[in-house]
Amino acid sequence: MRAVDIIINKRDGLELSTREIQFFVEGYTRGEIPDYQAAAWAMAVLLKGMNARETADLTLAMANSGEILDLSGIVPIAVDKHSTGGVGDKTTLVVEPAVAACGLPVGKMSGRGLGFSGGTLDKIESIPGYRVDLTKEEFLDQLGRVGIVLTGQSGDLAPADGKLYALRDVTGTVQSIPLIASSVMSKKIAAGAQAIVLDVKVGLGAFMTNLEEARQLAELMVSIGQSSGRKVVALLSDMNQPLGSAVGNALELIEAIETLHGGGPADFRAHCIEAGGHLLVLGGKAADLTTGKTMITRTLVDGSAWEMFRKLVIAQKGDVSFVDDPAKLVHAAITEIAVAPADGYILEIHARKVGEAAITLGAGRAKKGDAIDPAVGILVHAKVGDRLLKGQPIFTIYANNPALVEPVRDNLMRAVTWSQEPVQPLPLFYGIVQ
Repeated sequence: MRAVDIIINKRDGLELSTREIQFFVEGYTRGEIPDYQAAAWAMAVLLKGMNARETADLTLAMANSGEILDLSGIVPIAVDKHSTGGVGDKTTLVVEPAVAACGLPVGKMSGRGLGFSGGTLDKIESIPGYRVDLTKEEFLDQLGRVGIVLTGQSGDLAPADGKLYALRDVTGTVQSIPLIASSVMSKKIAAGAQAIVLDVKVGLGAFMTNLEEARQLAELMVSIGQSSGRKVVALLSDMNQPLGSAVGNALELIEAIETLHGGGPADFRAHCIEAGGHLLVLGGKAADLTTGKTMITRTLVDGSAWEMFRKLVIAQKGDVSFVDDPAKLVHAAITEIAVAPADGYILEIHARKVGEAAITLGAGRAKKGDAIDPAVGILVHAKVGDRLLKGQPIFTIYANNPALVEPVRDNLMRAVTWSQEPVQPLPLFYGIVQ
């Protein structure tokens, strides 16, 4: 069996056998299949697709490329939340500690930014010293001892996905339903969570731009999870405009800290409460969603979610003084405010264009291995449906390269569409798949 033949078969739209998929995944994991062949194969999958059986086989092959954790001997039940990626989506930083504060253990492996979307690891690494490279033994010990873990993929857990994830980011192959589904679910299966909430983004700033595609992805991931013995619910959530206000790593961390203290933007806070409520229901801590949401809200008000976040940072060797006093976090040298050119209602804030502007500033990667600048990013001061007067701020740009400020400002202003008539706000969610 040769890698090139598997690439050609998929290029020609043929169905790959279980053995072909296993051969390719195993060869790429061991380094016998180079990046350029893996990139060609990923592009073929993007263009030709995979059926449900192929996607399930790919998921299991990636999960079985390393160890699969069994958490049943550590905690009675562990839960996890995963987002398919969006702009300003720092939800994990709030939901995970809030759920853990309700007594439901959370063991999570997160990823880095993909394309125009930010990555949870990049955000939490804004905290000096925070470790995202826990070993399996450290993962299990911390889950049992602290009740919360937020780390990257170790070399032992789904290593095939770790390699392919980084490659997809820089080869234009992120927006593939089979590749997204297998990437997400292989990590979830490998990390051992028994109950999972999937946050499937849909809209201009998501990899799934329409509701039909998002629902297809959600149904596929729920099916894979259920066939693997997991409880899975998928939320179809809006990503036509950035979630919350902050877009950029340290900026998003600060916004998450504000939310953990009971504040934060209304849309972001409501999103976290909804996702957290579903996790409590799946994990058996809440009888229904209303009760679950009430419990999550309480942790944000009484400080218990914040205390759990501090425990997480301390457990993973982060300097907790930087979250106790976010003013100590890195700051950009340049601040520029973009204002409304005239009175009007906001019809659209194109989330993808805002995400791409943040990447231009250095908040994400243009090519594999690029360094992230945690200080740069954008604050979005308005939402679809808001009425602004001429001169009111729409964006604040945080930059370290003065040459980038003007082009980024121009691109951000092109991301906004105006109306002279009132505009309805966007919904936070479009439905649930379970």
